[in-house]
Order: sequence, then structure tokens, then C-alpha cells
Amino acid sequence: MKEGTIYSSFAARDGRTVTLRAPKWGDLDEMLYFINSLVEEKAMIMMNEKQTRDSEIGWISQLLGSVEKDKMVAVVAEVDGRLVGSCEITPKRGYLSHLGSLGISLLAGYRELGIGQEMVLEAEKQAKRLGVEVVDLEVFEANKRAIHVYEKVGYKITGRIPDAVKWEGAYMDALIMTKRIA
Repeated sequence: MKEGTIYSSFAARDGRTVTLRAPKWGDLDEMLYFINSLVEEKAMIMMNEKQTRDSEIGWISQLLGSVEKDKMVAVVAEVDGRLVGSCEITPKRGYLSHLGSLGISLLAGYRELGIGQEMVLEAEKQAKRLGVEVVDLEVFEANKRAIHVYEKVGYKITGRIPDAVKWEGAYMDALIMTKRIA
């Protein structure tokens, strides 16, 4: 997929227009702000350390290369010219190549507006082009908001990893959720 390709636009629950598109090099500083904001917030994502501009350059370079070569799908959400969400589905390899792993995050202030749901659905649509038939994800057991969104778009809890997450000194399980998309 070509960088910056627009997939769709829709109205969020608050009436603002959301554009879903492929990421592009011009997103570098926005993506750095995005991930570091989530780390500062202590959002329930896998990343817990702030990133540097150099590390983000390496990450976006790899991301854009993989997206351009159709080795993965990436969808970013933009509102009023600002990057507010990111979602990826990465296909596995070999005998698992029909399986893709999903990751998604949204900035505070843009949650519960239907943006995450639309990002997941668009990422699934794009992943089908790559031969993905089943999508899985891991979510912190305490992240009830995310679990609700995943269930709303058809994911089911299919397993758990005991004590997979160490959050503020305490352990919690990671839930495995899956959905057949094809």
C-alpha cells in the first residue's frame, strides 16, 4: 500500500470528521508525540518507555517499508489534521500466515467516539488483501474499555496468559482474543 493512501472518512460520535489512512513519513513527529503521550499517560499498551526521535525514525522506516511491500497493514486516524490513533495487523509466517496480530492505540480525548472500532474494521478489511483470515490480539485484563470495543466488533476471549503483565508493581493476566475475518 502506498504511504498516505486514504482508506475512508467518517463522523465520530462527537461530530468531528475522522480520516483513516496509511501512515506516511510526514507523520514522524506526530507519531513520536503520540507514543510518548501514551507512555506518559500510562495507557494500557505494551510500550512503557518514551521513545527518542532516532528510535522513532527507525520504527517508522520499518513500518512504511513493511506496509509498502504488503507485509503488514497500518491504519492511522487523523482528526483536524492531528494523528490520534494507530492500528496495525501483522501477518505471521509459514503455516501461520493466515493469522495476523492486531495492535491499536488512541490518544486520550479520542476514545469512546467510535474511532477505535472503525480503525479495527478498516485494518481487518485491508488485512484480507494480504490473505489474513484470523486476527488475534492480547489485551490487559483490566482494560475493560478495550475489551468492550473488541467484543463489539466480534472478537472473543479464547485464552489468557497468567501474570503476563506487570502493571505498577502488580501482576495481571493478558487476555487473548481472536476473530475470523475471512
